[in-house]
Amino acid sequence: MAFVNPQYLVEPDWLHAHLGEVVVLDVTAMLTSKLENRALAECFEPAHIPGSHFLDVASGYGDLSAPDAVLPWTWPSADRFAATMERFGISNDTRVVIVARTPRDGIDNGTMWCTRAWWTMHHGGVDCAILNGGIEHWEAKGLPMTDAPAETPPPGSFTPKADWQRGHAGRDDVLAGVESADTCLVDALAPESFDGTSAGYGPRKGHITSAINVPMGAFVTGNTARFRSDDEIEAILRDSGLLDAPRVITYCGGAIAATVDAFALALFGHDDVSVYDGSLMEWTTDAALPMTDPTPTPPERAEKVSDSLFDR
Repeated sequence: MAFVNPQYLVEPDWLHAHLGEVVVLDVTAMLTSKLENRALAECFEPAHIPGSHFLDVASGYGDLSAPDAVLPWTWPSADRFAATMERFGISNDTRVVIVARTPRDGIDNGTMWCTRAWWTMHHGGVDCAILNGGIEHWEAKGLPMTDAPAETPPPGSFTPKADWQRGHAGRDDVLAGVESADTCLVDALAPESFDGTSAGYGPRKGHITSAINVPMGAFVTGNTARFRSDDEIEAILRDSGLLDAPRVITYCGGAIAATVDAFALALFGHDDVSVYDGSLMEWTTDAALPMTDPTPTPPERAEKVSDSLFDR
């Protein structure tokens, strides 16, 4: 089965032919333990796709996050989102291509930062796509890079879609989904996180009760934004039951990796998918919320997000 929405992915040769006709946003991540993103200075400024602009999605309170939220990477307000789009010269009729490289394995994975940006922007009403294979694929094709400073674009005029929050799920949505036969909860983390054999993302390990495990890494070839073929992705989604699920809510540690699974479903036209904003960083801190932990740990376990977040 071919992708229903193949326009959500573009190849390097297509982007090269359309430079100047689209806005290219580089969302590369190089995070510190304080969730500060060093990619602008260390990755983008030395070499980037000509004409592209750096969009800081990865900082805990970056361009596509709420600046005053308790948790990092929280869905922004409509006003903040619109202001960010306009600052990058984006209007409602602008075509945008999202790109990234993967400077280090783990939390700097280019795939999930591209899909996180795409998920937010797509639901906000932006006509956007992801560069398949990321900047590494662009470079492998011998296409040009530059260190020339990005020019400031003229401001855009952008109005978010009225229903743009439908891509976002809250704790109550997930709690209802635990008991609902019509909702499939999907943990996009690695199997060792799902089964509780590795350090988790808060005071409790394991997974949200009733969730299934479809790791984000299943959808990509390697650690960049190069997605597997339509047949391969369809097989993963069909075998897991996701293509036939009436509603899907994906989650991970902080609502980043979960957007890879959500994006894969969007490629096949599933239109009732949302990402749990707080994910395990929120869920694990409330002992009243149901979790399945095959390997319980002592109660003195640290309540902060584990440093192991930066090893994945």
